Amino acid sequence: MTASSGQAEKKGRGKARLPFDSLILCLAVVLAWQAVTYFGDVPAYLLPPPSAIAERIYSDFGLLFSHSLVTAKEVLIGFLLSIVISVPLAAILAQFPLVERMLYPLLVASQTVPKVAIAPLLVVWFGFGLFPKILIAFLICFFPILVDSLVGFRSMPKEIAWLARSTGASRWKVFLHFQVPAALPNIFAGVKVASTLAIVGAIVGEFVAADSGLGYQLIVANGSLDVTLSFSILIVLSVMGMLLFALVDLAERLALPWHVSQRS
Repeated sequence: MTASSGQAEKKGRGKARLPFDSLILCLAVVLAWQAVTYFGDVPAYLLPPPSAIAERIYSDFGLLFSHSLVTAKEVLIGFLLSIVISVPLAAILAQFPLVERMLYPLLVASQTVPKVAIAPLLVVWFGFGLFPKILIAFLICFFPILVDSLVGFRSMPKEIAWLARSTGASRWKVFLHFQVPAALPNIFAGVKVASTLAIVGAIVGEFVAADSGLGYQLIVANGSLDVTLSFSILIVLSVMGMLLFALVDLAERLALPWHVSQRS
C-alpha cells in the first residue's frame, strides 16, 4: 500500500466516523441533562428530564404525528415553492443587469419587514386556511435562496463565456452548460439555509391563526403549562428540520460529486 492510498484510507475512515462522533456527543448531552435534572432535583415543570420527554412522545405519538403531518405539509410546499420561484428569478436578474437594478432594492426592502408583523395581515387577506402558513414559509425561505443563487450565477468567469462565444455557442448554451454548473454550489448553500428556516415560517403562521399543526399544539401546551409536551413538540420540530436538511444535503452530494466541498 502506497503512502497516498494510506492517507486516503485514513481520510475515508475519518469521514465515515463523523456521524458516530456526533451521535456520541448527542448521547453525552442527553446523559448530562438527565443527570442534572435527577441529581439536582430540578422540578419537571421547569426542565423535564429526557426520559420524561421520550415517554411523552411515545404516549402522545398519535397526537404529535397528526399535527406533524399538517406542519410538514406547510413546510414542504412553502420550501419547494421558494426554490421554484427564487432560482429562476435569480437567473433572470443575473442575465439582465437593468432588471436587477430595478428589482433588487425592492426585494431587499421586502425582507426588512418582520414576517411576524405581516402574518396577521396575511390571515386577514387569505383567511385561516393552509395558504397563509405556506406563504409565510415561502417568504422566509425566498430571500436566502435568491441571494445565494444570484451570487452563484455571477460566479462564472467572463473568460469562459468569451471562449464559449468564440466557438459559436449561443447565450442559452453558455447559460445551461457553464453558468448553471457554476451556480449549483451556491444554490445548494442557499437551499440548505432555507431548509432550516422553513420550519420557522410554518410555526409563525400557526402561532397567528391555526387549529392544527405543531405550532398550534405548542400554544396549547404552553397555555396549560405542560412543559413536557412543549419540549416534546420542540424535539419533533428539530427532528423534522434535520430530516429536511439531510434530504437537501443528500441531493447536493448526488448532484455535485465533482465539487471540492464533497471531497475528503
